[in-house]
Amino acid sequence: MAKGKTIKSITKRFKTTRKGKVIKVKDGQNHLNAKASGKKVRQKRNLINLSENSGRNIKKLLKSS
Repeated sequence: MAKGKTIKSITKRFKTTRKGKVIKVKDGQNHLNAKASGKKVRQKRNLINLSENSGRNIKKLLKSS
């Protein structure tokens, strides 16, 4: 039986911690930050923990390799 292929876009967007939680970078962080207020730019630096249900689904996609 062949192994499933990993979806590369998922591996770039999500990471798992040592305890198994799934985290991602907050949306809209890459560009167009010059016109955003300093408060908004600082808030975008934080990572987001996904809910258990979403995390479970992402883990399945990450382990398909």
